[in-house]
Formats: sequence, C-alpha cells, structure tokens
Amino acid sequence: MLKQRPLAGSFVFAWILLLGSGFRLCAQDQGNDSPLEFKDHERIVFLGGSLFENEMESAYLELAIASRWPDRELTFRNLGWTGDNVFGQARSTYTSPPTPYQQLFQQLRSTRPDYVFLAYGVVEAQKGEAGLDEFTRGLEVIIDSIDAMGAQTILLSTIPVKLAGTPENTVKQNKNLRLYSDAISKTASKRKKRFINLFTPVSQHKAAVYSYNGIHLNEEGYYFLAQVLERGLGWPSRGEKVIVDASGNGKKASFSLEEKMLPLPVPTTGQAARDEAVFVQIRGLKSGNYTLTENGKALVTAPAADWAKGIVLKKGISQTLSAQLSDSIAWKNELFFRQYRPLNRTYILGFREYEQGSHKQGLQDLNILIGRLEQYINQHRKPVRKTYELSPAN
Repeated sequence: MLKQRPLAGSFVFAWILLLGSGFRLCAQDQGNDSPLEFKDHERIVFLGGSLFENEMESAYLELAIASRWPDRELTFRNLGWTGDNVFGQARSTYTSPPTPYQQLFQQLRSTRPDYVFLAYGVVEAQKGEAGLDEFTRGLEVIIDSIDAMGAQTILLSTIPVKLAGTPENTVKQNKNLRLYSDAISKTASKRKKRFINLFTPVSQHKAAVYSYNGIHLNEEGYYFLAQVLERGLGWPSRGEKVIVDASGNGKKASFSLEEKMLPLPVPTTGQAARDEAVFVQIRGLKSGNYTLTENGKALVTAPAADWAKGIVLKKGISQTLSAQLSDSIAWKNELFFRQYRPLNRTYILGFREYEQGSHKQGLQDLNILIGRLEQYINQHRKPVRKTYELSPAN
C-alpha cells in the first residue's frame, strides 16, 4: 500500500512515495487469522534450548518485537538453555529437589509471562520417529502449564542443520528435524496455538546463516530468523521505500524521513534486506556520481544509474541507534542470565547455601541494574526524523 508523505528541504519534486513493503509469510499459512499485537506492559518469555540461549548475544528476536511498538513498554525474559528438552533435563543441578522439571516450571512461573515463545524438538529429534509420542506428550504438558498461568503459547518449529557429523548423518538428522517440526505444527493446530515455521525458510535461505559447527545460527542467521518471526506473526516488513523524481532539477534532491520503527541492525558480514531497510530510488538525475547525506553527514556515493535502480541504506543514524539498542538488550539479558543461572548455584541457592547463601542478596540486587537497562531500552526505541540531501560528488 503506497503512502503519500510530505516533501521537505529546499527542492520540490514531482512526487515522493514511501512504501512500507511487507508480506505475511506464515500467519495465514498456519491458520492465524490476524497479526499478533502486544499490549503495553505485557511480558514475553523465550523458553527452549540453544536457539534461544544463543540468541541472547545478538538479541535480534527480542529487538524485532521490542522495536515494533516504540510507545509500548514490553518486558522480555530469555529462559533458553542449551541442550534442554521438553522435560527440562538440561536444567539439572546437584540440588534435588527441585528436579530439573520442577526447576523449569519454577523459572517459567517466576517470569509472570503473558506470552511464551516455545522452541523445543532439536534435542528430542535425535531419537527419530521412536521419540515422537514422548516428545508430543511433554510438549502438551508445557502448553497446559502455560495455559494455567493465563499466558499464551507461540510454538516455533525446529530448524535444519547444515552439517551434523557426516553427510549421511546430516540427511538423517534433517529428516528427523522436519518430522518433529511437523509434529509441533500438528500440536499447535490441535491446541489452537500460533505456529511459526522456521524450518522451511531457513532450509531455503542461501546466505551463510550457520556458525562454524554447522548446527547453531550465526549473527546473519538470527538477523534472518527475526524477519521470519515477524512475518510469521503477521507483521509487515519494517522497510521504507522512497522514490524521488529529480527530473525538474537533474542534479540535486532533498527529502525528510521518519521511519515507522527502527531497522534491525545489519550483521557485520551480511547485507541489509531490501524489505527491512530504507530503499531509496532517485530518478531523472543527469549522468555523474552523487553523494547522499543524512543530517549533513555523507552516507552513500553512487552513479546516477545506480540511484535510478535504487540503493539500500544499510548505514546511518537509525542503524546506529538500533545497534546501540541491541547492545543494551544483550547486556540486560546477560545480567538476567547471571541472576537466574548463577555460578556456584548449589552453594548460593542449593543444599550448601549455608556456605555462600549470603550472596542471594547480590542476585536480587541485579534487579536494579536490569530495571535501569529496561528503562533505557524503552526510552530509546523510537526512530528519529532525518533529512537527506543528494548532490553531485566532489
């Protein structure tokens, strides 16, 4: 849908159009009739295995949601635990009780969630078809528990692997991962829960989205996954398309822009997705090289032919703000990680707390730092208005 925006600057052109060009990839495919909209002060939790624990560093998934509504305060907690399954077995400690299973639910209840993104099945898929029934039963128990908390569950599929030992084992493992992805989809349909298919888009994506081990995603992978998540929730892409007709002047152009939301920061080794960034197309320029400035700072220099085709702006003020916001989210996540998974847990919270139990207060005090970071995050999620000028390069 084209949206007319007012022109700004010293030059007036025939027209300028800004397009929020988006599409919905999974919402309708998975039977979700309407886009999901989070309300002010709602609490969102990520629960699962390494997919979520590894996400804490890049923070793309959280940033994608947090920046979608700049004026709403949302709280996020990441309970991802590498190697975990639907029975919480990776969460075992020397202290029992709580059992790993009890600890999983204690941790979940402590976050007081309104929504829980659930991502399991990768570990369980190693059992193949023989483990499907056990996995499905465990998954439904977690869904029952989330329902009992009054929260809503959003189910995520498994993702494929690039390399799992030998090529033969990779084929076998991906077959099992798809099998479990289908089982999660069926469970979501049965329980009338939202389901986001990650498996298909990741398997079809051509960029290098895996880390060195061929199993976990890298920064580029989470950048792409955040876009899949947004589309799976029925949200339009966050990019803006700017089209300027400079034929009346031929050598200069000027316009202003305030994006609907901050973009996702472009990975250092990746490329900005056209639908997720500002795409500028300036037609009618005379031949030569032209430099685009943003609030007076040079941003891109390119020939007239390239400007006519369109250029993706993967740098600038919005990208800087977004990267800073991502860093703050990652820092907040690390503090929460240290709080709910402290070193020497057995000595602080377990059966030997008589030795170091005094450190409980230190864990509680982290709430002060976490709270301040969350205030900063909520205050810095809004995009700013920027003025662009295009003129011949020196």
